[in-house]
Amino acid sequence: MEAMIALGGNPNCGKSTLFNALTGARQHVGNYPGVTVEKKQGHYRLNGHNFTLVDLPGIYSLSAYSVEEVVARDFLFKEKPRLVINIVDAANLERNLYLTLQFMEMGMPVCVALNMMDVARQRNILIDVPKLSSLLGVPVVETVARNGLGKETLMTAVAGMIDNGPASMTALNISYGPEVDALLDEITPLIAEKHFLTDCYPARWVALKYVENDAQIIDLGRAADADLSQRFKGQVARLSAHLQKTLQSLPEEIIADYRYGYIRSLLAKGVIRYGGERSRLFISDQIDRVVVHRFLGPLIMLAVLLGLYHFTFSYSKWPVAWMESFFGWIGALAEAHMPAGPLKSLIISGVVQGVGGVLGFVPLIMFMFFGIAILEDSGYLARVAFMLDRVFRVFGLHGNSVMAFIVSGGIAGGCAVPGILATRTLKSPRERLATLLTVPFMNCGAKLPVFALLVGAFFSKYQALVMFGLTLVAWAGALLVAKLLRLTVIRGESTPFVMELPPYRFPTLKGLLIHTWERTWQYVRKAGTIILGISILLWAAMSYPGLPAERMAAFEDQRQAIAVANPAGGDATAGAKERLAALNAAQAEAALRNSLAGRLGTSLEGLSQWAGFDWRTNIALIGGFAAKEVIVSTLGTAYSLGAVDPAESGSLADVLAHSALWRPLTALSLIVFVMFYSPCFVSIVCIVRESGSHKWGLFSMAFNTALAFMLAVGVFQVGRLLGF
Repeated sequence: MEAMIALGGNPNCGKSTLFNALTGARQHVGNYPGVTVEKKQGHYRLNGHNFTLVDLPGIYSLSAYSVEEVVARDFLFKEKPRLVINIVDAANLERNLYLTLQFMEMGMPVCVALNMMDVARQRNILIDVPKLSSLLGVPVVETVARNGLGKETLMTAVAGMIDNGPASMTALNISYGPEVDALLDEITPLIAEKHFLTDCYPARWVALKYVENDAQIIDLGRAADADLSQRFKGQVARLSAHLQKTLQSLPEEIIADYRYGYIRSLLAKGVIRYGGERSRLFISDQIDRVVVHRFLGPLIMLAVLLGLYHFTFSYSKWPVAWMESFFGWIGALAEAHMPAGPLKSLIISGVVQGVGGVLGFVPLIMFMFFGIAILEDSGYLARVAFMLDRVFRVFGLHGNSVMAFIVSGGIAGGCAVPGILATRTLKSPRERLATLLTVPFMNCGAKLPVFALLVGAFFSKYQALVMFGLTLVAWAGALLVAKLLRLTVIRGESTPFVMELPPYRFPTLKGLLIHTWERTWQYVRKAGTIILGISILLWAAMSYPGLPAERMAAFEDQRQAIAVANPAGGDATAGAKERLAALNAAQAEAALRNSLAGRLGTSLEGLSQWAGFDWRTNIALIGGFAAKEVIVSTLGTAYSLGAVDPAESGSLADVLAHSALWRPLTALSLIVFVMFYSPCFVSIVCIVRESGSHKWGLFSMAFNTALAFMLAVGVFQVGRLLGF
């Protein structure tokens, strides 16, 4: 029997861990249509049942305050899964059951996975599971997702619900006090009678959303029946005015209070009790006394970050060397067996040297993602956000901005796109705008290959230390720009910040491997599609129109002159070969300069030379406006096309390290420019969408690029004065 099952729960409740335990390798990751919110889908088989499991975004409620909440409830109503497995943190039962009640108010069949029971027992929290199941009226199953305990029992209960239960359940009807209940009772029958949005949603749920001032439902209602929607809004406005006069509360606050009151009354019926000494500090609390200490915490955070980079560069250097050798072997194979012509040039210079240069860093990316997965799954990243809140407030940002920065690459390897979308959790429009304009300064996974290339070529003895320093520079630059924006174009007060610190957990190897593979595969897929396409276009721009006939003839005349002046045999032949090699290199460079891309790069050289960039670098940076990984592939293509024998020119790092045009100061200037210049094209589109104005997208491109150029010029010119 086929059945679609949704997994829903709060962040940090073990939902993704349970999903991974159930589906293993039988899953794939994509995005929900129209939004960059991750969609995980996998499969589980049990006794003739074939379950399709969909891991919903982690949410605290089914309101419409964030894109994740909208995505989750739209999926439930539009895709209509057979039931919802609601993963509940047993150690934080009261808070987690808030979402459970909302699922039940929607009329969704629910099976509760009471997860992290081991943590609850460590905290001396004793839960009467049968009584909780009886009071809720839904199955409740104990689980420990990190070691797979209870997953078979859970799925057996799910199978039983599908075999024996109805496709829908009677929606839970909670009393919200006389004033709110009176309005719900008044408008619910009218909603049902007029079929007002009831093709997708239950009538009472629609009424409840109007009372809660749910923006999405109100917009849908206005489109369906503007007059009726306006009537409901007027009734809610009158209720709101009455509640503010009598209780100094808004309707949505009253509803939240009654939901928590319902939960507390349920738990008070013997569902939960405490054994031993409740006052003792839990293990996580004991650890946090040191880890988030005002003075020790930041030092530990910096040490952890430095350790991550040391781990990444120390253990990935051999796999990276193997990958370079592999692509070098492919290039040599193509050089030896393919006839001369455009196709050979495309394969060697456009694909092998271009895309191969990006894919060569896959081992480094994988090690970085593995380290970040450990920090995420252990609960440490939440502590980083907590500690940085004090810093962020100084610069006019909100504590929730921290996670947007981290997701964007605050610890190298993220992506600016989900970081920009993560700003939706910020309620203040000014703080949100300042955050989404500065998260692209983080060292995202697209910049990492560029930094790894240049650091490996010019600072190989201090790779971990340099990457650590670059991370600090990115954070400092982003915060200073945020402060500048908050003092000028985005003025306003900062709002308070409250966040939940999840308990520490030992990450499971399976979970770490799945998270690492998912992110690495996204990088590889991007290199094999977007980067490949852009590399081919740039190869064409760097190959055509080629040299004019008269210049080709001039090079050929010089070749003939060398042949005539140097008869075969002895040292004369060796000297002739050297001169021929130099002539071929000059011709290749002349052809590259005369290409469309070469002409554009050369035209910018008068300005870019102040930052130490030559025309080849200019070509790469132009390609980087589309995607930052293209910088590596374009440099590989440019230096390959300008080489006498591309297959034997060595890795791109070796080529740059031995080039007369490059030195450590040049590399440092380029790193600074890449760190701060215009976000990639997709990020620009997201900034425009999230800000609601094209002007902020254009501002981000122009301001960031101007800032990056000034910083790069400063680094290069000061370095020259100091003799570097």
